[in-house]
Amino acid sequence: MSRRSWAGTAPAPPPGFTEFVMGRSAALFRTAVLLTRDAHSAQDLVQTALTRVWRNWDRVEGEPEAYTRKVILNQFLTDRSRRWTGEHPTEVLPDAPVHDRLGSTPSDPAHVVTDRAVLTHAIGALPPRQRAVIVLRYYHDLSEAQIAEAMGTSTGTVKSQHSKALAALRISEHLDDAPAVDVPSTATNGRDRS
Repeated sequence: MSRRSWAGTAPAPPPGFTEFVMGRSAALFRTAVLLTRDAHSAQDLVQTALTRVWRNWDRVEGEPEAYTRKVILNQFLTDRSRRWTGEHPTEVLPDAPVHDRLGSTPSDPAHVVTDRAVLTHAIGALPPRQRAVIVLRYYHDLSEAQIAEAMGTSTGTVKSQHSKALAALRISEHLDDAPAVDVPSTATNGRDRS
């Protein structure tokens, strides 16, 4: 039976697609949340991406997760370019800047949550391309070359966006010293960072 059938019945998913969605949708959702900063927008983004992947499943080669993550990233950047991404006012400012708080391990576990929230907010305030580079670099531990491939741009552009993002966050000298925050180490794990 073909994937398309008569009206009233849903088309059957392609072989392997259901298993992929069941096994990897949580990781894809986490990536989308890091990009969008909103669970509802992240759900929409993942749903849209999975719909596109489903339509092209027979052409997906290699790792379907990397392909789907690229679709999510492209959809996010396309959606963001159509919307205003100005500043978001906040009623309460943090007690100390992020760069002052990440230099040492907090003695109070509440600071871990606060620091994570401040860092997440700071990353969310970055322009979409800079945010995407930070998420792919530190959450997915991709090399600059892999990020360039995922974003469809040059390695030089990735380096530039990465540098600007770190300057905006003002924490570049503390990324290796922040074990309490869920940002992986900048170690390359044997990957080429060029």
